Amino acid sequence: MSAGVRKRRREAVRDKNLLLFVLAVGVFGILNTEMGVVGVLPQVAERFSVSVPDAGLLVSGFALVVAVAGPTMPLLFSRVNRKTVMLLALGVFSACNAVSVFASSFEVLLAARIAPAAFHPLYVSMALAVAAQTGRTAAESAKASSRVFVGVSAGMVLGVPVASCLASMVSLSASMAFFAVVTIAVFVATLMLVPSMPVGAPLAYGAQLAILRKPVLWASLLTVALVNGAMFGFYSFLADFLGTVSGMGAVGVGSVLLFYGAANIVGNVLSGKMLAGNATRTLMIVPFALAACYAALFVAGTLAAAAIATALVLGVLAGIMNNANQYLVARAAPEAPDFSNGLYLTAANAGTTLGTALCGLIITLAGTRFAPAGALALLAAGVVSAAVRLRLSARGASGDGALTSSRLQALR
Repeated sequence: MSAGVRKRRREAVRDKNLLLFVLAVGVFGILNTEMGVVGVLPQVAERFSVSVPDAGLLVSGFALVVAVAGPTMPLLFSRVNRKTVMLLALGVFSACNAVSVFASSFEVLLAARIAPAAFHPLYVSMALAVAAQTGRTAAESAKASSRVFVGVSAGMVLGVPVASCLASMVSLSASMAFFAVVTIAVFVATLMLVPSMPVGAPLAYGAQLAILRKPVLWASLLTVALVNGAMFGFYSFLADFLGTVSGMGAVGVGSVLLFYGAANIVGNVLSGKMLAGNATRTLMIVPFALAACYAALFVAGTLAAAAIATALVLGVLAGIMNNANQYLVARAAPEAPDFSNGLYLTAANAGTTLGTALCGLIITLAGTRFAPAGALALLAAGVVSAAVRLRLSARGASGDGALTSSRLQALR
C-alpha cells in the first residue's frame, strides 16, 4: 500500500470521526433541549403557578409535535443538502431557546418549546441516517449509529442534572440559557467544521412511502411507542418522584439524574454487544427487567438508598432499550433510512406523550408514588407487541437483511 493511499485513508477516517462527533454533539443539543426540562419541572410549576402535571406539557407537548412532524419533515427534506438541514434545525432551536430564557408566562415558554419541536425529527433522523451511511458493513453502520446515540445519553448525563442544578442554585432562566448556549455552539461548529453534503442519489418519495406496507414495520413502531412511553413517561416525573416520595433535596435529585445519565451511556455500550449476540433475547428480557425496577420503586421508593440503586439500574436498562428500539425499526425498513428513522422518532415521541399523560393522570388521581404503575401498564403491552414483531420477523416478513448503505460523497 502506497504512502498516498494510507494518507487518504487516514484523512477519510479523520473526516468521518469529526462528522460523527459533530452529529453526536448536535443530537445532544437537540435532546438536551427536549429532555433537559425534565429536571426543572418543579421549578417551572412554582414560577408560573401551575401544577407539576401541567408543567409536564413542556415534555408531552414537545413530544406530540415531534410525533406529528416525524414522518413528514425527514421525507420533505430528504433531497436537501445535509449541512443545510443541520444548520436550519440548529438555528431554529437556538432562537427558540433564547426566547425561553426571557419567557414571561407559561404560555410563552410552552410556545417556545413547541415551535422547534418540528425540526427535532429532521435533525435526528438525518444524523442517524448519515452515521449509518459512513459504514461499509452492517457492523460498522451499527457502531456509527451507536456513537451518535451517545448524544442522547449525554443529554441525560449533562442536560437534565445541569439544568436541575442551575435552576435550583441560580435561576430557572439560567437553566434555559444553558440550552441556548449548547445549540448555538453546535450551530457554529457545524458551520465551521462540517463540509457540504449534497444528497447524491435521493430516493423517490413513492419508494420511501412503500415501506408503510410492511406489517413488521408497524409492529416495530407500536413496540417502540409502548416501551418508550413506559420509560420516558415515568422519567418525566423522576425528579418529582425522588423529591416527593424518596425525600431527596435538590442537589441529591440532580446527582441521581446525573448518575442515571452516566448509567444510560453504559447501557448504550452494552446494547451493541447484546444485540449483536442475541437480539431476540435482548428485546424480550430487557422490558421484564425494566418492569422489575418500576415495581421495586413502588415498593421501596420511600427509601432513598433503594431509589438511588434502582434508578442506576433503570439508567442502564433504558440505554440498552433506546438502541434496541431504533434497531427494531431500522432492521424492519433498511431501504428508506431517513423516512424510517423519522417514523421511529414519531413512535418514540408519541409514546413519550402517552406515557407522560398517563403517569401525570395517575399522579393527579393517586399521588406521585403510584407513577410507576403507568410505566408497568405500558411495558406489559409493549412485551406483547414485541413478541408479535419478532414472530413476523421470524416468518421472513421483514426482509431483515444486513443493513447496507453507500459511502457519503463528502467522505470520499
